[in-house]
Amino acid sequence: MKLGSKGRYAVMAMVDLGVHGADRTVSLAEIALRQEISLSYLEQLFARLRRQGLVSSVRGPGGGYRLARSGGEISILQIVEAVDESMRVTRCKDDAVEDEGCMKDRSRCLTHDLWSDLGNHIRSFLADVTLEDVCERRLCPARAQLLAAE
Repeated sequence: MKLGSKGRYAVMAMVDLGVHGADRTVSLAEIALRQEISLSYLEQLFARLRRQGLVSSVRGPGGGYRLARSGGEISILQIVEAVDESMRVTRCKDDAVEDEGCMKDRSRCLTHDLWSDLGNHIRSFLADVTLEDVCERRLCPARAQLLAAE
């Protein structure tokens, strides 16, 4: 599975905003420069992030973006989903009926459940990691549990 550029860039930009926007608004031009992301691409991503209530915009001189709520209240999964990034690991179509699979006869392939469970673990992991965790470079809760079990 590969997380696409929309999801990766949205997370990078939101982390930048979380780090640099604690006490001020941040322009997309600043984020674009620091993260080496196209400004026009960021504009598209931030329109989606704003619609999902993750960021708010301020117009005019000194305008820009800020987090709409605290970084501890925003999961990485919410950011990825806000930009419509697909994290599907099975080859089944998104609109397939739950019991239908990817085979020509609509049955599930032999490894469907394996990939489906992996996708669920990835989603769960990203749901457990907050923007604040990443901004503060804290060991994310899911990883801390894994290390403690060793």
